[in-house]
Amino acid sequence: MGSLKRNSDLELVADVLVIGGGPAGTWAALTAASSGASVVLADKGYCGTSGATAPSGTGVWYVEPDPKLREEAKQSRFGLGGQLADSEWMNRVLDRTYDNMNKLGAWGYPFPQDEQGRPYRRGLQGPEYMRLMRKLVKKAGVRILDHSPALELLADEFGVGGAAGVRTQSGETWSVKSGAVVIATGGCAFLSKALGCNVLTGDGYLMAAEAGAHLSGMEFSNAYAIAPTFSTVTKTAYYRYASFYYEDGTIVEGAGSTRGRSVIARNLLQNRQVYARLDKAPEDIRPLLRTGQTNFFLPFERVGIDPFKDMFPVTLRLEGTVRGTGGIHIIDTNCATKVPGLYAAGDAATRELICGGFTGGGSHNAAWAMSSGSFAGEGAAAYALGLGGKTAQRSLKGLSAVTLTEKASGKPDKTDSFIRAVQDEVTPYDRNLFRTDKGLDSSLGRLDKLWSDIREEPVQLRPEAFKAREAAAMTATARWMYESAKTRTETRGMHKREDFPQLDEAQQYRLVSGGLDKVWVKPEPLGKEATVR
Repeated sequence: MGSLKRNSDLELVADVLVIGGGPAGTWAALTAASSGASVVLADKGYCGTSGATAPSGTGVWYVEPDPKLREEAKQSRFGLGGQLADSEWMNRVLDRTYDNMNKLGAWGYPFPQDEQGRPYRRGLQGPEYMRLMRKLVKKAGVRILDHSPALELLADEFGVGGAAGVRTQSGETWSVKSGAVVIATGGCAFLSKALGCNVLTGDGYLMAAEAGAHLSGMEFSNAYAIAPTFSTVTKTAYYRYASFYYEDGTIVEGAGSTRGRSVIARNLLQNRQVYARLDKAPEDIRPLLRTGQTNFFLPFERVGIDPFKDMFPVTLRLEGTVRGTGGIHIIDTNCATKVPGLYAAGDAATRELICGGFTGGGSHNAAWAMSSGSFAGEGAAAYALGLGGKTAQRSLKGLSAVTLTEKASGKPDKTDSFIRAVQDEVTPYDRNLFRTDKGLDSSLGRLDKLWSDIREEPVQLRPEAFKAREAAAMTATARWMYESAKTRTETRGMHKREDFPQLDEAQQYRLVSGGLDKVWVKPEPLGKEATVR
């Protein structure tokens, strides 16, 4: 085990430490603080501007508390998700999301109004939303550490008790002793350049696994979003209005956004460029689309394309678990992990409970972030406050699987080559989107060797140390993904097996995974992991 070997430059004590400053992290911090806990929030970037939500507009799974509407909402993606979602968890998330969106209105979020003058609360603009959340978190007395990636969790025999990391702008090290930790670090998009995903590298998955936590649904991790070839903006929802064409203007049969991305991928694999045109959008809603997602249209304006009238080339950009549903396994309604004192929220936690094996952009994802963040903040605060003020006296050690050291190794830094190596395994459609036993085995052999190589490279404590931890986290994530995908010998949700193209009713269960040097996967019955009490 590696660890920070000396006292940190900045040492803090708090009841709750939240790692991650996106929607899940800020809701967790805000909720923990309102429960009476002292809170520190550490963000790899700048809380309020980093992560997938901050630069974009997002729909929200906001449904009035009408039984018929709620049931329709719950059924809307149940089949697409392979019938793995949990009805009671969907109820809890719908309830909490409804309450939290109404709170945002009361706190000053500028919701637009519909024709009847009522606030329209089914969407949020990321910049305004996250600017407000940062303001609310600071007002609640939370200490924010910006540009401060966590490198490892700290623990003793009683469980997790904090974390330690570096401050990338000053080069200082930091550590926080806490009664509980909420991991809200987002998912893993493997540095694919999808908008807002540059900080989403699976760090929280690795830190949780190093502490002994499990993961769940990691086979549902092969989300690819439609984007213009010249843009990083991955707003697949807008492509419901698109027709897809070959260069000569003939229709690409079967291509689509919710269903039909595989058709696009198969053509791209054969070097047949696919084009889109948003020609299904009615004239009267086109101005609304422009105001709803202004950044979607900026790349088109820069190159002089009208996406409603002109064909433009598209690609599929990997978003992994950011738009997938796999993540840290939670064991109760407070979003606790199996490790005492450790909680998970947002994309860092499995979203299978409300989505099963499929989710699109926004909507359920945004609802899960704010609701699971609230649940985790409440749970972490209650746990920490129940410790009776003993946090500062805990004798903690670092849990990093890779040695963290002050000494320079004197050897060339291999981080960039490690990152390219893992991307080579997860980016290609014919390895990750269209999976086969042979392909998964081949990738796993290389990924296992890559993990061994990473384990042997000490990480020097300097501002760039987080990049080496990102390489380790992405490699670990890929191994959990592919071992889970190899175990699920069927096609369900977004998980597609070319050699098992049908859904197998006998496999209607979750796959829990874990392990570092030796990855394991085991089935778990639906409902067992987080029974609502």
